[in-house]
Amino acid sequence: MLNFHLTKRIATGIMPHYYRKHNGKDGFMTFYQELQLNQIGSKAVIRGAETKKEKVRHTCIYFVKIAITMLFCMGFVIGFSTIFGDDNSIAGVVLLLFLMVFKNADFGIGMKDSLGVMGIIFAVLIVMPRLANSFDPITGMFINMGCIFLLAFLSCHNLLMFNQSTVVLGYLLLYGYDASGKTFALRSIGLLLGAAATILVFYRGHKKRTYKRNIKDLFSEFNIHSSRTQWQIALALGVSSIMCVVELLDLPRSMWAGIAAMSVMLPFEKDSKVRTKGRIPGNIIGGIVFLILYIILPPSFLSYAGIIGGIGVGLSATYGWQSLFNSFGAMAVATSLIGLEGAIFFRIFHNICGSLYGQTFYKLFSKSLRRFSSDRDGLSVV
Repeated sequence: MLNFHLTKRIATGIMPHYYRKHNGKDGFMTFYQELQLNQIGSKAVIRGAETKKEKVRHTCIYFVKIAITMLFCMGFVIGFSTIFGDDNSIAGVVLLLFLMVFKNADFGIGMKDSLGVMGIIFAVLIVMPRLANSFDPITGMFINMGCIFLLAFLSCHNLLMFNQSTVVLGYLLLYGYDASGKTFALRSIGLLLGAAATILVFYRGHKKRTYKRNIKDLFSEFNIHSSRTQWQIALALGVSSIMCVVELLDLPRSMWAGIAAMSVMLPFEKDSKVRTKGRIPGNIIGGIVFLILYIILPPSFLSYAGIIGGIGVGLSATYGWQSLFNSFGAMAVATSLIGLEGAIFFRIFHNICGSLYGQTFYKLFSKSLRRFSSDRDGLSVV
């Protein structure tokens, strides 16, 4: 469970230039600065090296970065699981994701309101996945719909931040890995402590920034005719409805379909097409590779599949490869629950259906709203 969704999101620093000004002089980026680069940035630096020595140096730093990231992620989630129980490892993954992402990402509003938004987000994450799971699929769909919209509305005002890849993903993971009784109580305590830690990290990372907007602006800028609002509504409707369909069909792992739909339901059509073209073949090939590894490696492979996948994601600069390696950990966990055949089949099936459904749903939803707006404007003129 450690590394399905972490590596893509935690290294968010972007330094587009191989050389940059540092301490008033032009020179190499420092070791620490290179550690802040994402996969694309690191590989760009390696390709831009002018000598073999420089290329070796940057390649070594790249692998050190991956090793440090993996060790830190493993240590954090293992520690969280030791304290709050192995069944709550997913909550540790979600918390780590928040801590690493919101060190850099923000909500585009003032600090006081941002901290309030963070509190609301964690309240939703603690209570609502459990509540949605306690009802039938239809009722659960409406609960999920409201929660996903609220999370997208509060955290995704700046679409370029792609905060849904953290906030909505966290909700879907907690929904998919439900907990009850003592496990839920321990999960709630862990997430409460995590909320405090995330708020502290967020404050330290953003306290010197000035924002013109506040939370009132989020409401005043809500407009059914704006692309942002339409995307937020479509995301809530599309993700919750595909999960409901999967659950009504009594198929396992509905969250896989929801995450697939969320991943491709982007406000920018070009990005959505790229995601769909990468996610579907990535999961198909990932399923095949996982099966081969399962056959040729000892049974202990399942315990390390997530780590292998995390390393692979760390080395991947394209979404297709990231999707391939992301599937390893998810299928390893599912194998113990629904068997090898079920894990591979439903991982592929849900990702194909979720990706196609999400892209199609968003297209049709947006087209319907544009037509509605045009008809209304025509009636107003008449």
